[in-house]
Amino acid sequence: MKAIQCVKLGPPEDLQLNEVDLGPVGPKQVKVKIESCSVNYPDTLIIQGLYQYRGEVPFTPGSDVAGVVEEVGTEVKRLQKGDRVFGAIQTGGFAEAVIAPERAFFPIPPVMDSKVASSFMMAYGTSYHALKQRAQIQPGETLAILGASGGVGLAAVELGKVMGANVIACASTDQKLELCKEYGADHTINYSDADLKSSLKELSGGGVDVIYDAVGGSKTEPALRAMSPGGRHLVVGFVGGIPSIPLNLPLLKTCQIVGVFWGSHVQREPLVHQQNMLELLGLYQEKKIKPHISKEYPLSEAPRALRDMMERKVKGKIVVVP
Repeated sequence: MKAIQCVKLGPPEDLQLNEVDLGPVGPKQVKVKIESCSVNYPDTLIIQGLYQYRGEVPFTPGSDVAGVVEEVGTEVKRLQKGDRVFGAIQTGGFAEAVIAPERAFFPIPPVMDSKVASSFMMAYGTSYHALKQRAQIQPGETLAILGASGGVGLAAVELGKVMGANVIACASTDQKLELCKEYGADHTINYSDADLKSSLKELSGGGVDVIYDAVGGSKTEPALRAMSPGGRHLVVGFVGGIPSIPLNLPLLKTCQIVGVFWGSHVQREPLVHQQNMLELLGLYQEKKIKPHISKEYPLSEAPRALRDMMERKVKGKIVVVP
């Protein structure tokens, strides 16, 4: 089968499209014919050796997949050949097929196509876990989202509205913010030409209750300075770089800085993750949430998709379709 391979750590342009032998299916594994794999920012870090998880080269990047079960292991009980499934795996997604543990996959609802399914688990799983378990956001609270037009950010916009928050979407262009408005944002801030701290304070009426920070870099500190007492600053990602925060700020603001590591949560709290996914699938079937897929790429152009993600050209989700 064909797969994109990382044969040495480096930029997307070093990736290769090769013939790969997957080998046999293990007792608790399934082989899935991939119909779609979405692109996530951690994929761009993994190929460079800059992520918490480090793949041993050669490996195939890609983590958010959807497809059809082709083969099941001898101890697999929940899935069978022909089932449509979606799931999150560490690597292996930019390929025609993948072998992964059965526990990684959920059945795709009949109303959901494969491209949507591959764009669902990591984006909505991350944002739901962040807002529900880590922030414990309450109806009527103000939620500000940095990087609101990206995959996890746009999911946070939708879920914040579903959970009753007053949502302030923050992004780098007016075009990106228009998409956030379509997804329910109450207010928007273009932080390329506006003072983030003062804008957040003005729009929130004095202070933000929850910051969803998928950007980091120079945006983190002004956002933290705009928090209300008891606020929660969710650390989700660092597309703008890893910031250094003066620790007197959370003391003076009497707020919390809260880490959100969805992959670790899935491993540590599998039952909570399963319940989250069931609730999210319910919201999708009620038409309250839906990924925005802005572009599709063939398998051979997966490196281009990763480069577009690195250069922050993506709105919502993009997918690689073998």
